[in-house]
Formats: sequence, C-alpha cells, structure tokens
Amino acid sequence: MEEKKISYRLKDPAKCPVCSFEFHREEMLTGGGRLIAGKLTDELRRLFEDNAKFGKVYPLAYLVVVCPRCLYSAYPRDFSVVTPGEIEKLSATAQARLASLKKFFGDVSFERNRDLALGAASYMLAVDCYTFRNKQSAPTFKKAVSSIRAAWLFSDLALEVPEKPYKKVAEFFYKKAYQFYQEVLELVQSGGETMEAAGNIGPDYDKNWSYEGILYMNAVLTLKVGGLEPDIVKRIENFEKTKRYLSRLFGSGKSSKSKPGALIDMTRDLYDRMNQLIEQWKQQTEQGPAQE
Repeated sequence: MEEKKISYRLKDPAKCPVCSFEFHREEMLTGGGRLIAGKLTDELRRLFEDNAKFGKVYPLAYLVVVCPRCLYSAYPRDFSVVTPGEIEKLSATAQARLASLKKFFGDVSFERNRDLALGAASYMLAVDCYTFRNKQSAPTFKKAVSSIRAAWLFSDLALEVPEKPYKKVAEFFYKKAYQFYQEVLELVQSGGETMEAAGNIGPDYDKNWSYEGILYMNAVLTLKVGGLEPDIVKRIENFEKTKRYLSRLFGSGKSSKSKPGALIDMTRDLYDRMNQLIEQWKQQTEQGPAQE
C-alpha cells in the first residue's frame, strides 16, 4: 500500500556550520488535505483535527533545523549565520546535547522522518542552542517561543506515552516559557533585542501575533505558572504587573480596528480571571495571622 507522505527532503544539502556535516532538510508538505484546522486554544495554539488519510500531523515538528550529527539546532533564518565565537560554544556543548537527547528519547536519530518525539526534541535542543547565540539572532525571543512549543509537544507526548516523564518535562518548559516571555517584554522596552531579528514569533506556526501576542502570552503564563508562586504577596505583585500590560492590549483593541478581535476577547476574559484571583488573594492576606 502506498504510504501517504507528510514531508519531503530538500534536494540541496544543508551544511552544519558547527561540525560541517551535510544533510537533507525535511520540510512538511502542504495542501492535499493534510491539515484540518481546529480551534485556537487560550495559549494561541492551533489544534488540528485527526486526519483519516494522513493520521496525526504536527506542523510544529518541522520548523527547527537540527544537524543530525552534533544536534546544533536553529530556525532556518539563523542556522547558517553563526559567528566563530558561537561555533566554539556550540561545538563544546555537542556531547551534552547528545546525552540529553538519549536520556529523554533513547536511541533516536534526526536522519529519520520527524514525528512528535523528534518535534519535541527539536525545541528542547533549540532552547539549549539559543543560549549560546548573540543578540543579533534575538535569542530570548527564540527561547520563549521554543519553550512554549516544547511544552505543547511534550504535553502531547505525555498523553501518548504516560509511562515516560514527559509531563514533568512539559511543566519544566512551561516555567521556562514564563521566564523567557517576561524577559522578552523587558527587552522590547529596552531595545536589547529587536522584533525584526525575532521574525515570526508565533507562538504557533500559522500566525504571527507579534507584540500583542507577547503581551497576551505573558499574561496566560502568569495565570498558569505565576499562579503557583508560593509567596502570596509576590503572586499578587506579578498579577498586578501583568494586568497593567494586559490593559494596554485591551485599551488599544478598543480604539483600533487593526487589532485581532479574537485576541481582544480572550484578553478580556484573562483580565477578568486575574482580577478575581487578585481579589481572592487580597482577602486571604487581610484575614491572615500576620497581625502586629
């Protein structure tokens, strides 16, 4: 029976700038009913319906270029543009990447076609590799978006292979995404890294929500991760700060038709939920035992 193809290999080989290995990059085929778009989640993730003809398709699995030999990983626009200093660091950390891949996935190879596991692995590797990149490639932006994508794919893997520790890995990447999105907001204001260098920052592959998306993702992650902060006073501070960011998005949405309506509606919902929690926590602190 003929196999239903989801991807193809580029004819011209790519050469790894770190270890000089040549390989043929895999790209996802589009069209032909491979992707049946479903709903958009509150994390701006586009879900896809199960495909009777092609099975489960994960478009996110194909976005990061990974050298099969040294596991240097980057988005296509950054893959070949590497400085000698970056190459030195990426080369020195190759063994650690190989050990990490083996620890979580066993004996897998990026020379085989991408699946959910390799897709998740590609983002884990990207977060690691962008740690050694300079600001010209907007590494914090890339680490933020790679972390949330890793969290999504590891969550999917946890459902498929519940006996493996993928749920804990997903939780780890949600925490990393929260941390990196907060850093990105500060960098946008200080000009430490530019939106132009960041390119399409998703968070999913099909739509670039740009700066509004960063504000929104920071709020979603504050709600989901920041809400777990054990210090209630710090938790309230984080939520109040995020609410101020949200109100900018909320306010700009009221006055501008160019702002995406779906995002404004989701923002309003987030804002209300955060307000409710802040009120709840403030009441708890007022009733608390800390009285002079």
